[in-house]
Amino acid sequence: MERKSPLMTPVLIAGCIIIMMSFAVRASFGVFQIPIAEEFNWLRADFSLAIAIQNLAWGIGQPIFGAIAEKIGDRKAIIMGALMYAAGLLLSSGATTPIAHQFYEVFVGFGIAGTGFGVILAIVGRASSDENRFMSLAIATAAGSAGQVFGAPMAEWMLGFMSWQSVFVAFAGMIILSLAVLPMMRSPQIATKAELEESMGQILGRAFRDPTYTMIFLGFFSCGYQLAFITAHFPAFVAEMCGPIMTGGLLDGLGISTTSALGAIAISLIGLANIGGTLMAGYLGKRYSKKYLLAGIYTARTIVAALFILVPMTPMTVVIFSIAMGSLWLATVPLTSGLVAHIYGLRYMGTLYGIVFFSHQLGSFLGVWLGGRMYDIYGSYQAVWWVGVGVGAFSALIHLPIRESRAPIAA
Repeated sequence: MERKSPLMTPVLIAGCIIIMMSFAVRASFGVFQIPIAEEFNWLRADFSLAIAIQNLAWGIGQPIFGAIAEKIGDRKAIIMGALMYAAGLLLSSGATTPIAHQFYEVFVGFGIAGTGFGVILAIVGRASSDENRFMSLAIATAAGSAGQVFGAPMAEWMLGFMSWQSVFVAFAGMIILSLAVLPMMRSPQIATKAELEESMGQILGRAFRDPTYTMIFLGFFSCGYQLAFITAHFPAFVAEMCGPIMTGGLLDGLGISTTSALGAIAISLIGLANIGGTLMAGYLGKRYSKKYLLAGIYTARTIVAALFILVPMTPMTVVIFSIAMGSLWLATVPLTSGLVAHIYGLRYMGTLYGIVFFSHQLGSFLGVWLGGRMYDIYGSYQAVWWVGVGVGAFSALIHLPIRESRAPIAA
């Protein structure tokens, strides 16, 4: 009787811990939107641009760190990323001008690239057996959501008794501590003989000529737009829109005392719901067409976002939206990364997925920056929200023609 490969391996456990710490910090930045803007009397667009630059740097750094991991080693790439992440947080804690803060977020963005999805998912994918790969990728992705569950509320709680600068310093220490699990990150190089003989230039040329790769690249854009906009602006959106239309009793009925706390809890609820949604995506990814699952997720996101903005905002609609959007939040990640691995192989998965993820981060940059810019112009997030609805519908459609069969390896 053939023995089944274990699902929970040391590589997967260590990867989950690192990505959880990385995303806990990343998901908390929206909580600092109002405190930092008020302390320095900045425009909303100033801090939004800093977060937007962080997301763009993350996207630029993702294929770079993927290539570094494949050339000099996974663990060295993670160490480099963690050091840049911590340095960016420490430098940001001393920033007193928008330009300085925006510049230091480049380090944070590159740090997230080195400790986030591109590097970690490639390691986990290589260390997993064929039967466990989609679920392993889903578990690692869900770990990022677990970080989101406690990241934003923890930041809100810490701001109650220390300055935002001190919170940044504490977060830098947390990133460095996550490196303690690195000895567990020993991933085998699982690839076919033909894949090992194919150079990075050959696989990149093959992917760039393939319309399927282009469609995957374009389709991931809206995911980044929607997620980054909500992460960066939803706490402030909720705090401002819910405040004028309710009494304290309504919030107290949900066990929440302020609208700012409701905004932080909303981000946490999104992360909590996404754990289940991402694991379900991993389970379904092995059994059903990945492109149709992705099209369905983007369609559902579009409907949920449109309904939320069309009805009056209350604490209850915020909670319902957070749970509904959360169940779809990162469900695209194991499906997209698994689709790249399935079509183009595991050898250069980190680099290929990193390039696709750059599209995600271009969307993130625009979602965060447009959110702040259009808020300063119109005093509302309505217009930029509807842009998110439109790009979500585009992604649902562009996934339909994707070819899911494995691409032939060059002779």
